[in-house]
Amino acid sequence: MTQTVDYYTHNPMIHRDRRLGTSPSEWVRSFASEDLKPLIVCRGPIRKEAMDVFEEMGITHYGILLSEKDSIVYPNALAPELRQLTDPTRVHRVPDYTGASKEERVERIGQIIQIALDNGYDSIFAGYGFMAEDEEFVAAIENAGLSFIGPNSRTQADAGKKDEAKRTALEVGVSVTPGINNVTARTLVKKHPTRDKLLALAKAEGLTLDPSVLKDAKLSLEDLADQILYASYEKGLDLYSIEELCAQVQSEVEAMFREYPGSRIRLKAIGGGGGKGQRILGASLLTAKNPNDKQVKEAAVEAPGLVREVLNEVKANGVGDNKNVLIELNIEQTRHNEIQLLGNGEWCVSLGGRDCSLQMHEQKLLEVSVTQESLALAIEKAKKAGRKAEVKALESDLKVLKRMEDDAAKFGQAVGLDSASTFECIVDRDRYYFMEVNTRIQVEHRVSELCYALKFTNPKNKSDYFVVESLVEAMALLARHKKRLPKPERIPRFGAGAEARLNATDCSLSPHAGGMIRYWSTPIEGEIRDDQGISLVNPDTGMFMRYKVAGAYDSNIALLLTQGEDRLDSYCALAKVLGRTTLRGTDLATNLEFHYGLVNWFIGQNVMAKPTTRFVVPYLTLVGQLKEEANKLDTVFAFLQLKKAYAKRMAEQFPDDPQAAKAMAQILDRKGTLVTRPMDRLLADPHLLSGWLSINKKNFSIEKGKAQWLDNPLTILADTYEYLNMAFDPKAPAAEVIWGHDNELLQKGLRFYASLEEAFGTRDYFKLNGILQKEKPQGTFSATQWDEIRAAHTGFEAGLELLGILFLVAENTGFWGFRVEDDLEVTIPSHLHDPDLQARMKKILVPPPATKADEIVAVCGGMYYSQEAPGMPPFVVEGMHFEKGQPLYIIEVMKMFNKVNAQFSGTIDKILIQGGDGTIVQKGQPLFKVTPDEKFVAVDPEVIERERRERTTAYLKAVL
Repeated sequence: MTQTVDYYTHNPMIHRDRRLGTSPSEWVRSFASEDLKPLIVCRGPIRKEAMDVFEEMGITHYGILLSEKDSIVYPNALAPELRQLTDPTRVHRVPDYTGASKEERVERIGQIIQIALDNGYDSIFAGYGFMAEDEEFVAAIENAGLSFIGPNSRTQADAGKKDEAKRTALEVGVSVTPGINNVTARTLVKKHPTRDKLLALAKAEGLTLDPSVLKDAKLSLEDLADQILYASYEKGLDLYSIEELCAQVQSEVEAMFREYPGSRIRLKAIGGGGGKGQRILGASLLTAKNPNDKQVKEAAVEAPGLVREVLNEVKANGVGDNKNVLIELNIEQTRHNEIQLLGNGEWCVSLGGRDCSLQMHEQKLLEVSVTQESLALAIEKAKKAGRKAEVKALESDLKVLKRMEDDAAKFGQAVGLDSASTFECIVDRDRYYFMEVNTRIQVEHRVSELCYALKFTNPKNKSDYFVVESLVEAMALLARHKKRLPKPERIPRFGAGAEARLNATDCSLSPHAGGMIRYWSTPIEGEIRDDQGISLVNPDTGMFMRYKVAGAYDSNIALLLTQGEDRLDSYCALAKVLGRTTLRGTDLATNLEFHYGLVNWFIGQNVMAKPTTRFVVPYLTLVGQLKEEANKLDTVFAFLQLKKAYAKRMAEQFPDDPQAAKAMAQILDRKGTLVTRPMDRLLADPHLLSGWLSINKKNFSIEKGKAQWLDNPLTILADTYEYLNMAFDPKAPAAEVIWGHDNELLQKGLRFYASLEEAFGTRDYFKLNGILQKEKPQGTFSATQWDEIRAAHTGFEAGLELLGILFLVAENTGFWGFRVEDDLEVTIPSHLHDPDLQARMKKILVPPPATKADEIVAVCGGMYYSQEAPGMPPFVVEGMHFEKGQPLYIIEVMKMFNKVNAQFSGTIDKILIQGGDGTIVQKGQPLFKVTPDEKFVAVDPEVIERERRERTTAYLKAVL
C-alpha cells in the first residue's frame, strides 16, 4: 500500500494503486481498464468523484455532459469540475440532462447516445441521478452497442421499478411493507371487469400480447391487466384517465385506512426516489383507533391531489407513461436502513449497512455505517459498562442486520445484479420490511467504502490478488470485465463512517436556492469533502471562485464524511469538521449549523441511539421552542442587572469598604464581553444551542429552580469558545473569535485553576470548590496566600452565573424530555408532533419574508406553478375569495414540489406574477395583491422590549 495526498480532499488517504495494468501479476493486469472510454452523464459530487477515480485508474479518454441550463439560466453555476477537465473536446453540451417532458427525455437519450458514438466513447456512467435507474435509457445504451456502468436493463426492470421489485421480493421470500402494488391494473379491471372485455380492449388498441398470456385462462384479471398495460406503454397509449386512476387510489386508500386504523398511508410513484414522488396522507387518523366512515372518507379525499403531485414530480403524467403508484402502510416508528450490494450477474455480495433514518421531506440528512463488526464491538463495550438494556437493543440490531444482508444478497442474485445497487429497508425493532432497490450507486456510498474494501483473489493462486476501495472503480471494472471478476472477499477498513449532507436549506430545513458561495474554508485533517469541486480555487490565480447554488437541482452542496474506530469516534470527528467549516456568501443558507447541533446532540446523549424517520421534524420543533424562548432574552441587560446585584451584595458584605464594591465592578466590566459574546451566539442560533446543551448536560443540575454547576464554569466557558469555533486566532477577523483582552483573562483563569488542581491533587470541581469555600488556609498555603486565592476564585467566577440562564432556557422549554433511553429508543414528547406547533415553530426558526398587509409574497425562490398539474384549473383567480389553509400556488425548488397554503383568509385582487407557469421567482417577490378578511395589527416595539427585560429579570433571579 502507498500513502498519497488526495488532490481533491487535500487530506492524506491510504489507497491502493488503481492502475491494475502496472501490476507485476499477469492475472491482475488482465483486469486493467485503462482502455475504458466512459462518458459521464451526471452532475454534482458524483461526477467529480468519477473523474478522479477514472484518472486514478489510468483512464484518459473520458468526457462529461454539460447542461446549458447551468450557464445560461443560472449564471455562475457552471460546473466547477471544468477547472480539472480543460480539454474542450471532452465537454459536450446539452440543453439539460434529462428533459422536462417524456418527449424531451426520449430526445435527450438519443442525443446522449449519439454523442458517445460520435466521440469514441464505449460506455456511459450516470452516477446516482434518475437516468442511472432508467430502464429505457439503459436498454437504449445496450442496443447501441455501448456498455452501461451500472445495472443492466433486465435488472433495472426487475428491481428498479418499485412495483416489480416488490413482486420479486415476495417471490424470493423477503418480507415487504403491506400495501397494493398494482393500482393501475385494478383501475383497468374496474373499467373492463371481465377477461373477455380486457382482451377485446387489447385487440381494439392493436396491442401485442405474449401467446402464453392469451392461452392462460387461469391468469388473474389483474395480472392480465398488467400485461395489457405493459403493451400499452410500449405503444405509447393511455388505457385509463388520470381521473380514473385517482378515483381508484382513493378507493384503495379508504379500504387500507379501515384495515389499518390509526395508521397513515404512503403513496409512491414507481419511478420516484431521493424524496421525489412520495406523499403521506391520513395524519388526522393517527389518533383514531376506530375511525368512523366520515373520518375515513375525509382523510382519503386528499388522495387524488397527491397522486397528481407525485406523478408530476417524476414526470410520469404524459400519454403512455407508466403511472403506477404504490399504496403502502406507513410504518410510523421505523428506521431507514439500507444494504450496499455489488454483483456481476452470477455472484452478489453485501457490504454492510447504513442507517439513514435522519431525514426530512424523504431526503436523507445524516447517514452512519452499520456493520456486524461495529455492532459486535458496541455490544462488548456496553457489556463491560453494565448497560444491559443497551446490550439487548444492540444484539437485536445485529440479528436484523445479518438477516437484511442475507436477504439483500439473495435478492441481488435473483435479479441478476451486475453492478452496484442498494437494498433499502425499514426496520421496526426486531423486524424489517423490504422497501425498494435503488439500481444505482447511492449518494452515501462512501460511508460503506470507509468500512469495507473488496479483495479479488486469483482462484488458482490465493497470494495473487488486488484490492478495490472505491465502488465507482468496482462499477467500472464490472462494466469492463463482468463475469470474469471472481467473487470478492470484503475486508474491514475503519470501524465506522458517517456522512452529513451539506444542503442549501434554511434553519427550518426548507430549500433555499439562489445563494452565491463566495468563500469556503479549506478541509481540515481527517475531512473527506465531496463538493463537485466548488472548493477548488482558480488554478491560475489561486483565488476562490464564486459559485451559484442553482435551484434546478437538488439542494445538496457537498457531502462531508469522517471515519473512526467506532461510531462515537466518527461522530466526534464529524463534529470537529462541521465546527471548523466556514461558508460565506450572498443570500446563502445551509444546514451546516443544524448538522453541528444534531451531531453534538447525539454525542451528548448516545451515538448508538435508534432515531426513527419521524425524528427530525419534532427535533426542529423543539429547536424552534429554544429559539422562541431565546428571543425573549437580552444578555446586555442581564449583565447590567448582574452588576447591580453584585454591587448590592458587596455593599451588604463589606459595608465599611466601598472599594470592595468598586473593585468587583471593575472585574465585572472586564468580563462583560467574555461572557455575553458566546451566549449571544448560542441564543441567536438554536441549533448551536441544542448541541451545546446536550454535551453540557452532565455539567450542571437544577435544584429548586436554580442552576447548580457540576464542573468549573470557567472551563465550560473556554470549551464553549472552542465549540463555537471562536478560540483565539490572531489571523482571524476579530468579529469571529474571542477578543484578545478576553482571551488573556480567560487563559489567566484557566492557569489559576490548573495550578490549584495540581496543588490539591484533584480535577473534581465540586471537591475543589468545597475546599475554596473554607476560610481556614488549606494545603501548604499561608493565610495571606489563601485570602488572595479565595478572592481570585471569586473574581474569576463572578459573572459566569449568566451561563446558567442557558440551562434554564432548556428546562423551561422541556428540552430534556427529548432524550435517548437506556434501550437506545428515542423518547419524543407528544406535543412536538402537533402539526400546528410544528408550523408555528418553523416560522420562529425562519420568519416569513417581509410583506405588506395587502400582499402575498413567495415563501422561497424557485419555479412558480399556478395549478396542480397541466390541464387542471388554477388554484386562484382574480376576484376569488380564499380561505385559510387553501392552496394558492406550487413552487418547485431543488426538485421538490411544495404546495403553499394561505396563512389567512381574504380575496385575490390581482395576480402579479408575470410569465405564467415555470417562471422563476425570488424569495419575498410579490405574487398577489389581496384584501385580508382581518386587519393585521403591528406589535409595539416598546412592548416587546419591556417583555424581554421582564423575562430576562426572571431568569436572572434563578441564577443568582
